[in-house]
Amino acid sequence: MPKRRLRKAAFLAVTAVLALLAPGTPAAARTGPDIPPLPPLTDEQGRTLTLRGWNLADKEHRGDEALADITERSLRDMAAQGFDFARLAVFWDDLEPRPGHYSESYLRKIERILDRAHRHRIRVVIDAHQDVYGPAFGSHRGIPAWATRTDGLPYRPHPDDWFAEYFEPAVQAAFQHLYEDDDLRRAQARMWQVLAGRLADHPAVLGYDLINEPMGRMREGESIPDAARRIEATQITPMYQRIAEAVRRVDRRHWLFVEPTPAAGEGVPTGLGRIRDPKVVYAPHFYNAAMEAGRDYDPASGWLPAYEAAVVHYPRAMRVPVLIGEWGPLNSSLPNMARFYEDALTSMSRYATGWASWQWCYGGAYCAMDERGRFQPNKSRTAEPYAAAVAGAVRASSYDPRRTAYSLTYAPARGGTTELVLPPAPRGWHVTVTGPARADVTRVPAGERGTVRVRAGAGAGEVRVTALPPA
Repeated sequence: MPKRRLRKAAFLAVTAVLALLAPGTPAAARTGPDIPPLPPLTDEQGRTLTLRGWNLADKEHRGDEALADITERSLRDMAAQGFDFARLAVFWDDLEPRPGHYSESYLRKIERILDRAHRHRIRVVIDAHQDVYGPAFGSHRGIPAWATRTDGLPYRPHPDDWFAEYFEPAVQAAFQHLYEDDDLRRAQARMWQVLAGRLADHPAVLGYDLINEPMGRMREGESIPDAARRIEATQITPMYQRIAEAVRRVDRRHWLFVEPTPAAGEGVPTGLGRIRDPKVVYAPHFYNAAMEAGRDYDPASGWLPAYEAAVVHYPRAMRVPVLIGEWGPLNSSLPNMARFYEDALTSMSRYATGWASWQWCYGGAYCAMDERGRFQPNKSRTAEPYAAAVAGAVRASSYDPRRTAYSLTYAPARGGTTELVLPPAPRGWHVTVTGPARADVTRVPAGERGTVRVRAGAGAGEVRVTALPPA
């Protein structure tokens, strides 16, 4: 797939250095975090959710061929490996090719993907995706050309480093107009009303990611972290508030996912302000400069603890859940990548209610699978047991990949059903429950995904669920 993330490495590398030098960077970013409990993501039954999944994106096809790469196979294979979540990239330029003219065909294509997701019990977040603003700048996708204003400033393509195009004067001007021009603000809000109004009642929808990796206009002499925090505070926060209010006119049920700029990926605490809505999720991305350039994971670099320390500042202050909207290395076959997956999954489990890796496709680089439908090196490590929905208060949850042992302890809520997902394992799974509860499945055959439903009884006390390979 073209437009790999190699181009982001230079931006993130500079950001990482500046973040470590910037005044106000917390000492915890260098020494390791102390993370208090953060609010959970919940479903309509009030159950605590854990989401594990992948991004679905087709950036190559448009018009009649839009979303062609996202097939029944994509959803079926994801579900078969134990994933229950997808972040689906949709493009404003496909939805509204002319001002005020919304594509019925495109909406039906989105609904067909959601129908497949529902059949396979996959929850979906609708992601308003953009790369380098949109198609006014070459082959990029996102915000329509008719909603692009450049003030006549220059734009130069960077074929070998397309993320650098975000810093072209014309692109930076386009973002500023999107944030500041009243007619473009109204157009973006209307687009979201059309999209959310159409999808509000679909059973597969979990929520809406309001814009992918928002950027903005830097000022002369401004550092990247300072620019990121200013843009987030003064332009992106008001944009999110406008979109939230627009969505709530047609959909009051679903979660709203808000992203910082990509600077957050290198340990820069976001400048986002409070979004006045009761169902907001903080959804940063999780990429490392060196690995974006194709290099191996360096556990001694300090990047991961710096990221973890910084990423919890906003949700802790705003009391909102965290979901990692994108993550994953360019080359998962390098010598330290097994360690990376172990460290990354352990880290995210401490603060994130879920994640979506980039991306579910069949090929090379970021794809989950190779052309024959087998996991690429180390990516099978993302398929771990987890408690998809817990009816009660989670006391402890852990997975030991060396022993292939999963354990969940929770205080059950009256009348609720807890659901565990067990990915395919060579020897299958044996499930035991201790406490006032009963599981509908006690054995999962080798090579099959298992969904275990645990219903608490009337007695008091904690429930402990353990999944182990058969003796």
